[in-house]
Amino acid sequence: MDLPIIYHSDYVAPLPEGHRFPMAKFRKLYELLLTDGVADAQQFHIPQRPSPDVLELVHTPDYVQAYCEGTLDDKAQRRIGLPWSPALVNRTCVAVGGTILTAQMALSQGLACNTAGGTHHAFPSYGSGFCIFNDLAIASRVLQKLGLVQKILIVDLDVHQGDGTAFIFCDDASVFTFSMHCQVNFPGTKQKSDLDVPLSVGMEDDAYLQTLAEYLPDLLSHVQPDLIFYDAGVDPHIGDRLGKLALTDTGLFRREMQVLHTCVSAGYPVACVIGGGYADDMKSLVWRHSLLHRAASEVYHQYKL
Repeated sequence: MDLPIIYHSDYVAPLPEGHRFPMAKFRKLYELLLTDGVADAQQFHIPQRPSPDVLELVHTPDYVQAYCEGTLDDKAQRRIGLPWSPALVNRTCVAVGGTILTAQMALSQGLACNTAGGTHHAFPSYGSGFCIFNDLAIASRVLQKLGLVQKILIVDLDVHQGDGTAFIFCDDASVFTFSMHCQVNFPGTKQKSDLDVPLSVGMEDDAYLQTLAEYLPDLLSHVQPDLIFYDAGVDPHIGDRLGKLALTDTGLFRREMQVLHTCVSAGYPVACVIGGGYADDMKSLVWRHSLLHRAASEVYHQYKL
């Protein structure tokens, strides 16, 4: 068996010319993984679009309906930052389905990676920061409802705090939220995760990885989750437009290896999503995202999952 990777051609929806969200990266990541031999076509699994009642495990019915039908008011639409279209609705829902499938396959195989996901700024009744529905929260609820897991750990290493996820699970002991993010960055108002580790602007590879090592192993033994969601945002990179940290490509790869080794070697299944990444150079950005799948592939074979 090889590492399961989740992808759907609908992960890309049209955006206006010049829009700053790098929508094309999802398809280009899929193509790069194939071109570089990181994965072959048989490793890719195609998710299904979940029904509205699945989205409503986390989000309010009014918000789900208004977004899916295109009746959100302008202010709510601006807060999301992506212009509404039926194609974007479909893309949004299919990507949630991708994270659900990634989680299910992680449980059966020990490790699985989505080629999208990590929409951690979405709250129950509104979207924010390019995030419409919170895939990590919805997938958590789906697996709990199916009786497949009880305790979940969300490891969020996107450079921005996972504020929506923190808010959704703030009074829920069954989901532990861990966010290690740049302190002086979006969102301006932070929520309270179960464990927040705010980082100073300009932090480099070694300091970052040492900080992570101080927390992650202890967290695993404390939480002892049935499943880990790993949000591997690449926006801590020094070349990221929205990041403010200073990790290199090598630092990101070391991070992915560190997280996956630490979790998998301790016997915990990991479902990975790619999180945020914003750069003018699309090729460099896609390479950074592919580091997750390269590391996961190594770890998968090393532990013969």
